[in-house]
Amino acid sequence: MIHIRHADESPHEASEINVTPFIDVMLVLLVIFMVTAPLTTVNVPVDLPSSTEKPAPRPDDPVFLTVKADHGLALGEDDIAADAMPAALATATKGNKDERIFLRADKTVDYGTLMGVMDKLRAAGY
Repeated sequence: MIHIRHADESPHEASEINVTPFIDVMLVLLVIFMVTAPLTTVNVPVDLPSSTEKPAPRPDDPVFLTVKADHGLALGEDDIAADAMPAALATATKGNKDERIFLRADKTVDYGTLMGVMDKLRAAGY
């Protein structure tokens, strides 16, 4: 008897990797990490000492220097030129270089402009 072998009957090797078990393991690990992540935050109970120091009093007449959106300067409510800032500050602080200057800026003012004004304040001695 002659036996004809068909292609269906031959044992063939699996040429593809079955990734389903790998995905299952990864999903289980993901769930485990999601459940345990909130528990790993550090909550150290600390009894902080209370301070007996009084808060620093706010000055009666604070000096506000404002950098406006158009990069112009205002001292209090009055507009000033950038080159006139040291003289205007000397007048506003009555010559006291140790007085605190409150610097405000519009939210559209870039960091470089604000730092330039701070450098001018430092150069003026404040």
